Amino acid sequence: MVLDSAGIGEMPDAADWGDAGADTLGHILEQRKVSLPNLQRLGLGNITPLKGLPAVASPIGSYGKCTLKSDGKDTTTGHWEMAGVILKQGFPKFPDGFPDRIIDRFVAETGVPGVLGNVPASGTEIIKQLGEEHVATGKPIVYTSADSVFQIAAHEEVIPIDRLYEICEIARKILHGDDEVARVIARPFLGTNSANFKRTENRHDYAVPPPSDNLLPVLSNAGLDVVCVGKIASIYDNIGVTADLVGKNNDQAVDSTIEALNADSRGLIFSNLVDFDMLYGHRRDPEGYAKALEEFDTRLPEIMAAMKDDDLLMITADHGNDPTKEGSDHTREYVPLIVYGKNARAGVALGTRQSLSDIGQTIAENFGLSIADGVSFLKEL
Repeated sequence: MVLDSAGIGEMPDAADWGDAGADTLGHILEQRKVSLPNLQRLGLGNITPLKGLPAVASPIGSYGKCTLKSDGKDTTTGHWEMAGVILKQGFPKFPDGFPDRIIDRFVAETGVPGVLGNVPASGTEIIKQLGEEHVATGKPIVYTSADSVFQIAAHEEVIPIDRLYEICEIARKILHGDDEVARVIARPFLGTNSANFKRTENRHDYAVPPPSDNLLPVLSNAGLDVVCVGKIASIYDNIGVTADLVGKNNDQAVDSTIEALNADSRGLIFSNLVDFDMLYGHRRDPEGYAKALEEFDTRLPEIMAAMKDDDLLMITADHGNDPTKEGSDHTREYVPLIVYGKNARAGVALGTRQSLSDIGQTIAENFGLSIADGVSFLKEL
């Protein structure tokens, strides 16, 4: 389970990324007392000192933290590394918007009457700002974010879904080489004016395909289930995915995870809880983040109760997004690693792992397999 953006303190190179002092979980817990009894029992407070969340003498889980070894601090980079893909050069980002060479070609090849926006922005805010002009002109709204993404927002009654998807496919073909962003994302919305514009569930991601030797196809090619919850399948361009369950928000993702645990399957359930990052990290809302952590903590016993005796739960993150820092970018941080199984050893200090790929290698080794990178900690458990 990936608690999207729940970093646990700056990495040694954080200053090089403009993230000196970043500490997503640490700074959130400094704002007020955050009630996380279940995460505390599992060992969250044993990883590093956290205000109001002391270490426990006998945690029921094992604990540590992972280094992000790849060049990046975004969704795709973190998730790919978990599956054994180490990026030596990160995906390109466009903090000043996309250059004319991209936009001019996009307009020419899609046949749209121009674009609006072309800035880094919050997806909910930009449709409030430019949605009415889009409806009046028919020009799609193009924007990016702290991630390596080319996002296209359009009203479903102005640019129908099939047409929006076609436009995104053209953009995906344009964006290659030095401009190969990790994802092109269709962001449709509905409503009558800026006061009630709302994004719909018809979002669709067009991701760069990951290398074929990553954890997901390694498992599925061996006849194992790879059940993805939330945005996981799109991050891996659906390669190696055997089932894709809905997870538009944290609660829905937990519901789908429990559904998958109760199903007759063998392999991997890979879940992303997106609200931490999307709703609270990027929007710099530490109180909202704190409440979301508390809400997840209350649901942990449901997840644990649904686990079979030989299941192993791994809770981690893909990067940081400290809501107390200026701006809206992700932050270069270690991520927590909490591991629990009814028959697994408890209280093992897993230390500072040198890569998120240790997670993937551990999962692979459990099934007698191996991936390209990572050091398994299975024997320690």
